[in-house]
Amino acid sequence: MSYVIGIDLGTSAVKSVLVDRSGKVVCEESEAYPLYQPQPGYSEQDAEDWVEKTVLSLNRLLAASGVKPEEIEGISFSGQMHGLVLVGEDGRALRRAILWNDTRTTPQCRRIERTLGDKLLKIARNRALEGFTLPKILWVQEYEPEILERASLFLLPKDYVRLRLTGSAAMDYSDAAGTLLLDVAGKEWSTEIAEAFGLKASLFPPLVESFDDTGSLLPEMQASTGLTEKTRVYAGGADNACGAIGAGILNEGQTMCSIGTSGVVLSYETRRDLDFEGKVHFFNHGEKDAFYIMGVTLAAGYSMQWFRETFGGGQSFEDLLAGIGEVAPGANGLLFTPYIVGERTPHPDSDIRGSFVGIDASHKLPHFARAVMEGITFSLRESIDILRAAGKTVDKVVSIGGGAKNQEWLQMQADVFGADVVKLESEQGPAMGAAMLAAFGSGWFETLQDCAREFIREAKTYTPDARRTEVYSKLFDVYRDVYGQTAELNRRLAAFRGGDN
Repeated sequence: MSYVIGIDLGTSAVKSVLVDRSGKVVCEESEAYPLYQPQPGYSEQDAEDWVEKTVLSLNRLLAASGVKPEEIEGISFSGQMHGLVLVGEDGRALRRAILWNDTRTTPQCRRIERTLGDKLLKIARNRALEGFTLPKILWVQEYEPEILERASLFLLPKDYVRLRLTGSAAMDYSDAAGTLLLDVAGKEWSTEIAEAFGLKASLFPPLVESFDDTGSLLPEMQASTGLTEKTRVYAGGADNACGAIGAGILNEGQTMCSIGTSGVVLSYETRRDLDFEGKVHFFNHGEKDAFYIMGVTLAAGYSMQWFRETFGGGQSFEDLLAGIGEVAPGANGLLFTPYIVGERTPHPDSDIRGSFVGIDASHKLPHFARAVMEGITFSLRESIDILRAAGKTVDKVVSIGGGAKNQEWLQMQADVFGADVVKLESEQGPAMGAAMLAAFGSGWFETLQDCAREFIREAKTYTPDARRTEVYSKLFDVYRDVYGQTAELNRRLAAFRGGDN
């Protein structure tokens, strides 16, 4: 038998899956690591924690599966995007990694806009947002210049783990696209952007395709993981790119909705000259010479988690959502906007905050639960509407993540989106996408599309109900008005956050 391993380096844990030639997940392991928030708005992790837990995960995966190490042909990675890892000459991180959800870099974003103007969207194809990597580099440049001076290169999270496993430094295009330093259409580092901020060329790692062979494990890593020199290591991709691969989003017209902590609407694209004026993200795909368009809801599943922890009284998600089927669409005139940590698409606004609108004495917990679910789905609909406005047909959406675990929510997505929503038979998300990159890199299939046909199977399709879709369309018009009606109020309220005043 032959196997591959997909490793998903997330924000809270690393997940490893062992997959056979038919796409069956034979075994999986997960290891958590801490998050550090030393100041409000800061979000950091120790890069060595990633390495230690990845090695432990691989070791336990082998032990639990009983698979012979020499039968494992390849490993590849999916990784949390944007996080800055500055690496010294010894190949070790010089400071904690600054993560994608760190928001300290607003001044640096404004500096990027002032310096580059409209060149930023023409080259990097994305706006300057706090989550991206370049603002983090500029923060270090301003506040920790001695560390930037000592840095031999910068990497993203999964690339640092791969460096430590193989001794080889590289970054794939799908992850590099989230740095604001890549010429996305040209597939090369932008010397114009680098020079504008005085960044030395030696900081930039070599660029590779997601399925490129980047070497084998170092002898000490073979000993630590239990793997052998026969296992090849492939570059991997950004978590959203790998999530798209794992959901089979590999052809024109295919769209995915992923509801995890954040929410993502992602659509496959081959045209490199599309201009969305920064309303959505435009990144390189893990598939060669392809791209994906992506809208992001910052607090999708997180809004549901917040609601459960704040109002659920210790109930499980299953118990909390048990009554929503008895509540009609529209939650009896109750509306929720999921801006509880700011928003990304279509409103890149760090000051906006969430709202419950229309509360009256008749509303009970199931009404609020349904309103939260509907608000998250409306936010994702805004991204779908941007795709449709650009001429893309969105009549079928593959749903993955937490939003695919509840039948009511899957039907709600179909009704709100006005499109068929597909649930997959076995949904492993970005980890499966990483495994597919390893399988393709190992020569199991001629194309990633061939791999998807073998590995991915649809379980059920939810079709929109015309009556509910009409109700939701009217409610969606109200939802879209809430941002404009509350934006200034929230800017005034921002002065009262985080203190007694």
